[in-house]
Amino acid sequence: MAETLHNLALGFSVATSPEMLLFAFAGCLVGTLVGMLPGVGPLAGISLLLPATYGLNPTAAIVLLGGIYYGAMYGGSTTSILMRIPGEAASVMTCLDGYAMTQKGRAGAALAIAAIGSFVAGTLSVVGLMLLAPPLADLALRFGPPEYFGLLVLGLFVLAALSGGSVAKTLAMAVLGLFLGTIGIDLMSGFFRFQYGLHELGDGIGIVPVAVGLFGISEILLALGRAEPPRVQKPKLRELLPSRRELAESAAPIGRGTVLGFFIGIIPGSAHIISSFVSYALERKISKHPERFGQGAVAGVAGPESANNAAACGAFVPMLALGVPSGPIPAVMLAALMVHGVAPGPMLMAEQPKLFWGFVASMYIGNLMLLVLNLPLVGLLVNLLRVPYAYLYPAILAFCVLGVYAVNQSVIDVWIMIAMGGLGVLLRKFDFEVAPVVLGLVLSPMLEVALRQSLAMSAGDWSIFVTRPIAATLVGFAVVLALAGVASSLRGRAAWRRRLGLES
Repeated sequence: MAETLHNLALGFSVATSPEMLLFAFAGCLVGTLVGMLPGVGPLAGISLLLPATYGLNPTAAIVLLGGIYYGAMYGGSTTSILMRIPGEAASVMTCLDGYAMTQKGRAGAALAIAAIGSFVAGTLSVVGLMLLAPPLADLALRFGPPEYFGLLVLGLFVLAALSGGSVAKTLAMAVLGLFLGTIGIDLMSGFFRFQYGLHELGDGIGIVPVAVGLFGISEILLALGRAEPPRVQKPKLRELLPSRRELAESAAPIGRGTVLGFFIGIIPGSAHIISSFVSYALERKISKHPERFGQGAVAGVAGPESANNAAACGAFVPMLALGVPSGPIPAVMLAALMVHGVAPGPMLMAEQPKLFWGFVASMYIGNLMLLVLNLPLVGLLVNLLRVPYAYLYPAILAFCVLGVYAVNQSVIDVWIMIAMGGLGVLLRKFDFEVAPVVLGLVLSPMLEVALRQSLAMSAGDWSIFVTRPIAATLVGFAVVLALAGVASSLRGRAAWRRRLGLES
């Protein structure tokens, strides 16, 4: 422990230099803005700014890119809460209760809770990164394709079991997302699937057009169908900050989201997205008032926002300790280190202590900077709600179109967004949750590749999923949850028939 504190002191001596403070602030500011823009997201932001780091020293480069990453996790909640448009995919779940709080005049409280939860989760996750990086990274290395497949399948059934609505409807929406994820070039054979002559679909359907369409465009279309436009919000000064009751209700979800997100973040994949879905489902399942979720529940904002920020920090564990990227964003940051002549891997902490501990210390400082940046902006951002909807909705629509188009400069993405907006209206009319569609789309490529790689390893023998202990455990839990869901459904039908019999 003494050695860890000594190393941390070394890190703060590096991170508190004027140069590093400037780069940390620049990364946090750019990340916040990137997170607010629909369609951009941290991956695009980091990729675009990677060339700008070539003239910097390695520590400054990783501090700048890291600030963009976790800054985007903060910023993504803003448009989700104010306009029901996810700034990036990890903010999808925040749309549900964050926007509902906005409609109740609690937009300021929702933004403040998101900022506070993100700060607490980010800070505690850095402590976890500092203390647990080597042993946790070793655990993550034990996961091969069969284990990934079991984990992803278990994740789908956990979400279905924890959902407050119909398990069948939740799984149906997840399957729809899984199908959408098969569109494009087969990653293992190179075969072009379901493209219907559209070469733009070679990379598949993007997460951003689907998320913005299902949430943002569908909300606009539903508003247009109402007899009267929504009432223009005019928040008062006392409504800009959360009440004591709201802070108390958010404390436990922030803690659970932090722990959940950090450990999910270590596992390869789009962890920051998956963790927010799992956190939301868990909070709704254990809540004494699950009916409030989707209607403005504070836990529905605090949990997912904490989880996605904690996962962002957890993703650095295998990246820094073993040189193994846990997703596309850590992979780009790993490439940045290699460009600067730094060899990632187990020897990084020993050979580059100033870089490793300087980056860890900069994350403490960066999380504080983000809190200072975001809380004063609450009042300014909430003033957007004073704009009449006759002007606000066309602006939001233009914002969505430009954001989605900017990702790949593809008109096809814009049409996909519009189509998903229409589909979102139909699904919401029939009480289907649209969030599992996005989750299915995220998991689909990983699930398919893990399945096919596992079968390739075993020459087509499906027993590989039960002969490997970790995979067998995960698949076993998934089967138990599936059987529990079937049993619950059968009990519900039996009770319904008994009621009908009594009524007759």
